[in-house]
Amino acid sequence: MPARPHLPIEPQALRAFTVVAREGNVSRAAERLHLSQPAVSLQLKALAGATGLKLFQRTPQGMALTPDGAALLPLADKALAGLGEFASAAAALHNAVRGRLRIGTILDPEFTRLGAFLRQIVESSPQIDTVLHQDMSGEVLALIDSGRIDAGFFLDLPDHPVGAPWARKALTRFTYRVLAPAGWGPQVRGKDWKALAALPWLATPPSSVHNRLQQRVFGPGSLTGLEPRRVSMVDQEPSMLDLVRSGVGLSLVRDSIAIHEAQARGLCIADRVSLDCELSFVCRAERTAEPVIAAAWAALDAVWT
Repeated sequence: MPARPHLPIEPQALRAFTVVAREGNVSRAAERLHLSQPAVSLQLKALAGATGLKLFQRTPQGMALTPDGAALLPLADKALAGLGEFASAAAALHNAVRGRLRIGTILDPEFTRLGAFLRQIVESSPQIDTVLHQDMSGEVLALIDSGRIDAGFFLDLPDHPVGAPWARKALTRFTYRVLAPAGWGPQVRGKDWKALAALPWLATPPSSVHNRLQQRVFGPGSLTGLEPRRVSMVDQEPSMLDLVRSGVGLSLVRDSIAIHEAQARGLCIADRVSLDCELSFVCRAERTAEPVIAAAWAALDAVWT
């Protein structure tokens, strides 16, 4: 038997077929479809012609599906659902946020929740391409200002606004402790900042948050007005820890790391002093409404709240 020629099946005909099948009546189906009864009947006729099958039989109660019609009804539902998904996907792509987001990262990714942050961006805005740039906290503002990155993580004193032209989203507060080599307990325990200023300290670049935090307690206009003896300029936390372990001098270290080092390696924590710090996310204030920046802001809210 020769195969039937392929005939197009219109979505309107499929929709009329499914509604009549469930209503069992052309008149009620026409009301639901906001069409006239003749228009619905024409669509049913067109579908029967396209398939070459008898889909309904008339009964005293109205229209009943034939076995062929009953077999095709689930497939018609599936086809219409597919068309709906296609339309929704097209609309989503039309409204999707697209572009590249260059992010300045600092410290270790676990502390900044970088993985969760990026995953949230991927899930909510898959058309955004993210690029990461690792640096020290103090460099983030300069990198944004120069246009090399769009936004980034930043460390500073709590309640110390960076001011215009920056927008800043505070994420979390934490504490820096003074960590000393093993065996330095008598020199640091129970000591205040003035006493600690007499000991050697690891030096850090001006762009390091350690440097900015130390300016609160050391140097002109600080709490002590004293300048400690600084040794061995260091710009990365792993190097700082290694030098403290080696007995070179003191360093500011995040509270959780200081406690771990004290427990695991016997390093000493100065127990009378500490400095509070705040992790935030910053960008240029005039760019907060840009779609990629707004998407990053929303992702941070999801991860940090």
